[in-house]
Amino acid sequence: MKESPIFTKTYDLLRWLLPATVKFPRQHRFVLAAAVQQVALQFQERLIEAARASDPRPNLQEADTDLTKLRLYLRLCRDLKLMSPGQYGHAARMVNEVGRLLGGWLKTATEAA
Repeated sequence: MKESPIFTKTYDLLRWLLPATVKFPRQHRFVLAAAVQQVALQFQERLIEAARASDPRPNLQEADTDLTKLRLYLRLCRDLKLMSPGQYGHAARMVNEVGRLLGGWLKTATEAA
């Protein structure tokens, strides 16, 4: 499980994203930063649950929903100028890469069912 690219890429995303959100101004740290952190961590938890499930599809679909939420929150962070355009671009590229890996896993799981 730890060797799979989606787990590695998700870990890299979390390792970059969590410290970045801690630097948000105080008035945004307790709402938007917390939401970003929570949904990103929940995404990783769903991947772990999917890897251990006999039928990973429900967990993968929930993970897809979490990733959509994360994209929305990151866009909001950019629009509120809590992230620079460069930071947002970096985060968006990481999220897109994880999304492609998730889509591949979901497709494989659906074909196997």
